[in-house]
Amino acid sequence: MKDQRNVAKWLTNWGWILLYIVLMAGAVWFIMQEDREPIEDNSPEKITLTFRHFWIKEHDRPLLAIFEEVVQSYQESHPNVKVNFEGLDQNIHREQKLKSEMVTGTPPDMFVLFGGAEIEPYVRSNRLMDLTEFADQNGLTNQFKDLHLWTFNKHIYGLPIEGNAEPLYYNKTIFHKLGLGIPATVAELDETIVKLKQAGYIPFALGNEDRWPAGIFAHYLMDRYAGPELIQELVTGESDAGFQNSGYLQAFQHLNRWIGEGAFSSESNDTSTENAVRLFTDGKAAMYLNGNWDINLFSGQTAPAEFQNQVGVIPFPALVKGAEPSIAGGYTMGIGLSSSLTGAKREAALELMKGFYTKEIQTRIVYEGLRIPSMRIAFDPDKTGPVFAQVMDLMEESHQSFVPYDNLLSPEVKKTFLSVIEEMIGGGMQADQALRELQDASKQYWNLIRSSDVQ
Repeated sequence: MKDQRNVAKWLTNWGWILLYIVLMAGAVWFIMQEDREPIEDNSPEKITLTFRHFWIKEHDRPLLAIFEEVVQSYQESHPNVKVNFEGLDQNIHREQKLKSEMVTGTPPDMFVLFGGAEIEPYVRSNRLMDLTEFADQNGLTNQFKDLHLWTFNKHIYGLPIEGNAEPLYYNKTIFHKLGLGIPATVAELDETIVKLKQAGYIPFALGNEDRWPAGIFAHYLMDRYAGPELIQELVTGESDAGFQNSGYLQAFQHLNRWIGEGAFSSESNDTSTENAVRLFTDGKAAMYLNGNWDINLFSGQTAPAEFQNQVGVIPFPALVKGAEPSIAGGYTMGIGLSSSLTGAKREAALELMKGFYTKEIQTRIVYEGLRIPSMRIAFDPDKTGPVFAQVMDLMEESHQSFVPYDNLLSPEVKKTFLSVIEEMIGGGMQADQALRELQDASKQYWNLIRSSDVQ
């Protein structure tokens, strides 16, 4: 009996030790197995994309909402990708930040920009991704209405997201009240301005805080007095043409005359687009000249409920009676990608681009944003509201159009163009001085280009 108790005691003492040894051996074996056959991490690479836009104005809210949804949906279906979607003032983005980033080679991965002369230096310095293959592979090349502002040497360096037109909006109620006809010529527009002033109305609501809106008046008058060929010669540098010519002098003198007559709302250079539109929707100003992107401000919380039914849409008048007036517009605003994108990050950015350029998104841009689509899609203008429908009818009827001058001129010359117009609007510069400064800027630009070509 005593021996049995000794054996049981021995088993109890040594049993725990043996169990401990077995467990430790198992742990060592498991660790050794792990060393020999590590578990593979098949989770996709974590990627962060930076996307900068300038949809921060009141009239851009519908467009911003659309693209925020696209980005959100993309991130949900690509949990490994984070998109830093940031908005910045348009002028700061285009005139300052992006330019310096392109010099240093550190632009955002994706960004909104304008085609034409503005992106040409970025293309020359290989800062923009070539999207020719992307467009071809996704069947997009022939889906756009016009890609010429994005194409250099038969390669595509950005895709337009929307089109634009710059018609003249007028208050039909005011015109009817004063017995005013629709001006068909610049001279008739002069008479309309005088009658509106006499009746106590502001002829043109103008918000030139961003500098480019006043340029619309300038390029229309320049086009009417000198025709479309001259500006093409100036932007290509293929002739001895200059800004100091009789046609442009008459155009700038005409603008000077309007400024002196008080044709524009006061303090225009310090007035925002939104406040200028408010002068128009409140019935204080009878006309408003700007792009179709402002149409959504003609209705909603800041405008009288029925105001959009009071708005008429016409082209900027021709110089002589019977001539067909051209309309400024084009497919200038789009999205570009940095050429430095590579590997998985590049593929992620291109995948996001696919989400932006679909018929569904283009249709939403029309109905929700009241913007002209850049792609060939079917839509019903009658469902967009009376003002947008008039703009589209005007575009269909017009057989002549030209690209706004601030998209045609080189960035260096455009800066001077907008600057001298701003000074003219403020009453501090006359026509001849403005043209002289423009000519100097253009001459300096082409001397620089030609000297760099020689080198």
